Amino acid sequence: MDIRRTILWMIFSFSLLLLWNNWQVYQGQPSLFSLTPPAEQSKTAKSGDGKAAGQPAGVPTAAAPAQPGTPATVPGSAAEPQGRKVHLKTDVYDLTFDTTGAQLVQAQLLHYKSLDGDGGPMYLLNDQPGDTYVAQTGVVGAPQGSGYPTHLTPFSLVTPEPVAKGDSVEIAFEATAGQVKVVKTFIVPRNGYDIRVRHDITNLGDQPIDPSLYLQLTRDGNDPPNTSGFYSTFTGAAVYSSEDKFQKVKFDEIAKGKASYIQQADNGWIGIVQHYFASAWVPPQGTVRTNQALRLADNLYAIRTIEQVGAIAPGAQRSVEANLWVGPQDQQAMSAVAPGLELVVDYGWVTIIAKPMFKFMTWLHSLLGNWGWTIVVLTLLIKAVFYPLSAASYRSMAKMKLVAPRMQHLKEKFGDDKAKLNAAMMEMYRTEKINPLGGCLPMVVQIPVFIALYWVLLGSVEMRGAPWILWVHDLSVRDPWFILPAIMMATMFLQIKLNPTPPDPTQAKIMMIMPLVFGGMMFMFPAGLVLYWCVNNIVSIIQQRIIMVRLDREKAASASS
Repeated sequence: MDIRRTILWMIFSFSLLLLWNNWQVYQGQPSLFSLTPPAEQSKTAKSGDGKAAGQPAGVPTAAAPAQPGTPATVPGSAAEPQGRKVHLKTDVYDLTFDTTGAQLVQAQLLHYKSLDGDGGPMYLLNDQPGDTYVAQTGVVGAPQGSGYPTHLTPFSLVTPEPVAKGDSVEIAFEATAGQVKVVKTFIVPRNGYDIRVRHDITNLGDQPIDPSLYLQLTRDGNDPPNTSGFYSTFTGAAVYSSEDKFQKVKFDEIAKGKASYIQQADNGWIGIVQHYFASAWVPPQGTVRTNQALRLADNLYAIRTIEQVGAIAPGAQRSVEANLWVGPQDQQAMSAVAPGLELVVDYGWVTIIAKPMFKFMTWLHSLLGNWGWTIVVLTLLIKAVFYPLSAASYRSMAKMKLVAPRMQHLKEKFGDDKAKLNAAMMEMYRTEKINPLGGCLPMVVQIPVFIALYWVLLGSVEMRGAPWILWVHDLSVRDPWFILPAIMMATMFLQIKLNPTPPDPTQAKIMMIMPLVFGGMMFMFPAGLVLYWCVNNIVSIIQQRIIMVRLDREKAASASS
């Protein structure tokens, strides 16, 4: 059996699969390699089971209460009245609140530049036409014919301006409806993305009330600017619980009423995830809440959690706090806010390798101070660790190259008699102590590590806006001059020249096409990923050349003796 032909066809088939996958993604279809949420248990419900997912805009959405017996109706999002805009600025934020509902309607991240070409700060939250992404809250559970303050209720400022208090800035809004007063206070850190939101709910009536509080994120289904069609990143809702762990909820599944996620829990969080950034509501842990993902209108979706506040006697007040994260996918900071919040950086099945790798990479960066050089050094270290395996692979390929003339002679001798040809080749392999799979098996062991590094580089917000040298000013976007992809293609061609030439002309042509295929794909990949492949190829060429020189010396020494 011609092992090389089989291997070459496998490589060629995999190349075609990658090309087809990228074409499908470019056409808006799901990636063949996209990660899907795990199968849910019986306690995990579908959002399509209720009526919420299919409600048209402007129709109040019925929401199940956090506990049986408590009415909780969350209003829709259409025809919202226009309120006054209030600004709050910190070292990392420029936030805009709308007095209608005391909503957080804009969040500029001052440390991250926009990717739309204007060079200004990035908007994560926004309320402009074609770009809707806001954070909302409200109180529900009023008796029939009445209503409590929601995200549609006009609020007023408690103080004329935001109030500085130590390492944070506070801004408070208040509204009264249905004999219930709600004071909503945002406590924003000066140098962080973890916003504390406190709801002080006061019963102004003469009867006890049993309200519920909802925390909601509303977003359109559009991908972020500069989303690439050549590699897959997730944009959609997410739910986390200690029972079902991290669950992705795709917008198109919400629209079809087919989204699956845990509906009731007493822990976790809900959020919206996109490449490099995330927003999330984290209610108090240990409080029973109901999670909902629903379609509000065409291309407008909401993920929310509803928790029961508890009975409030006449004249009494109850306070409920929650955390709101709006910012980059900073794994260390997010893990301190809530368990599992750092999982928005999803490495899939290679998480067990990728997480330690990212931590080590972060430590390297603390020493080097440049993410480009961190990628270079990390790649060198990985190649050094796997050198024994790589050496075995290169030695096997070098031996195959040395016997290539004899193999060609055997093909000419036996012609189309495949049985005799394979028998003669096996005999030659035994005589020369060559394992025809020796060049492949050591590489297979390394594949999970290289895939993990791929996901680490693709998903790390630290790469966004991080320069390397000269022309590379942002490792998260493609090389503006395509120098790195060109180097990658050249090194792939050189690697092929160092390997044994397949005796079959068709196989040889396939091998020469591969650098064009993979190199062409890399023209649209982030520069950080291409940098890794370039360094990996260059080091591989050096290692392979060293092994070949050693084998030549060993052969010469053996011949002279």
